[in-house]
Amino acid sequence: MAIYHFSAQIINRRGKKGNQRSVVDCAAYRSGQKLFDERYQKVRFYKKEVVPVTKILVPDNAPEWAKDREKLWNEVEKIEERVDAQLAREFNVALPKELINEEQDKLTFEFCQKTFVDDGMVADIFIHREDSNNPYFQVMLTTRPFNSDGTWGLKVAKVDDMEKHKFTKKYVYTTNWNDRNTLRKWRKQWEVMTNDYLKKNGIDERISCESNKTLKKETAATVHEGHGRRLSNKGKKSDRVKLNETIKDYNETVNELNQLKQKKQKKKQ
Repeated sequence: MAIYHFSAQIINRRGKKGNQRSVVDCAAYRSGQKLFDERYQKVRFYKKEVVPVTKILVPDNAPEWAKDREKLWNEVEKIEERVDAQLAREFNVALPKELINEEQDKLTFEFCQKTFVDDGMVADIFIHREDSNNPYFQVMLTTRPFNSDGTWGLKVAKVDDMEKHKFTKKYVYTTNWNDRNTLRKWRKQWEVMTNDYLKKNGIDERISCESNKTLKKETAATVHEGHGRRLSNKGKKSDRVKLNETIKDYNETVNELNQLKQKKQKKKQ
């Protein structure tokens, strides 16, 4: 059945262990394309057994080079000078397997265009189908807007009139892309657009961005397996797959108990 999974992360230059990360390396890994990393002077390449469907969508004021994956992320590495810089925003989103591949592609591109690109971001999209039961897409997004002339804009701007704006900080974000309410809007947008596609294709399944607790469901939500499923298919251990197996066993028990409660209630009536 169709599931809702929509996770977000920031790709920082400084990794969790203090190591230096490369956004060019991240793009090469997700795309399966050979890219030259100018900052570290090395070729990045990760061979994919199943080559992902990739596409770059750009806003109207973006320069022509933004459509080139290698050039795009090398330019991001250049403009972001801080050692702890935020290089890209990334989303990992489960696709409804009930849709055929062409419809999954259309849904992905339309969602990224309306949600991210029309708001000023460059979207580098990767649709993965290593496991036919677990299709999903990743999208890497630029964190810095473009000016009207195609040059990089500012992430933050200085506030001149502190009293007028009642800000407690001297600098404010130039976009709302880091706002929690914006993330909630994006999550809801995916629910709405996916359900529209399912309905349009005559499929009764629906997804929801709300938690099972909010929906008053007794069952627990599974986690997105992603790379873990590929490891499991190769006979390797995956904590995510193991966790999902435990959750599915729990949900089966809950469903069985609910069926018994319903039978008991009918008998009582």
